[in-house]
Amino acid sequence: MEGAGMPGSVVVLLGPPGVGKGTQGVRLARSRGWAHVSTGDLLRDARETGSELGCQAQAYMDRGELVPDDVIVGLVKERLNSLPQSQGVVFDGFPRTIVQAEALDGALADDGRRVSRVLLLEAGEELLVKRIAGRRSSPNGRVYNVYFDPPEREGLCDETGEPLLHRADDQPETVRSRLAVYRKATAPLADFYQRRGVLARVDGEGEIGAIHEAVQTIVQKKQVRP
Repeated sequence: MEGAGMPGSVVVLLGPPGVGKGTQGVRLARSRGWAHVSTGDLLRDARETGSELGCQAQAYMDRGELVPDDVIVGLVKERLNSLPQSQGVVFDGFPRTIVQAEALDGALADDGRRVSRVLLLEAGEELLVKRIAGRRSSPNGRVYNVYFDPPEREGLCDETGEPLLHRADDQPETVRSRLAVYRKATAPLADFYQRRGVLARVDGEGEIGAIHEAVQTIVQKKQVRP
């Protein structure tokens, strides 16, 4: 937990789709008693609560449009305001652009905080494509990967025997397009945070537990405020 009276640490996890930001973000937050904040969770929570910003976000999504930065940043501010100032925060997948990063700076400053550390998880494109394009899901929620965790019978769930589903946005061509978008819009954030001296690179190709240990080592070694 954070020290009494001290602003909580703010850690940002960056990296391409499929690199494991969500998994590592949840693990880091749980291990240190921090809040885990992702835009996906913020949007889901906003829809469920029916807040004004949530309704605005839902309207954009219903039209198949991207939710604009001002709405996303507004949701982030709402989440920060709901937390004790002394509690640390792990941002997973936000910010995605330099414009969003600058907006996050403003939101944190209003709360007496700043970005303490940025962890960039990295992995080769072919591995990322296999991680995402290889995913297959059962109607009961069980997820497999045809390359790394295949079902016992090809195309069928081990538990129910039902056919496995392959999401349209998990097709290899779609995954490569998503990676291209990442490189164009999000990768420049590495330089943005590198210039501030808060960026650390993490090998995202290993086992989940090993990556978590590397993340913890960096957080502790660099003395991100506890």
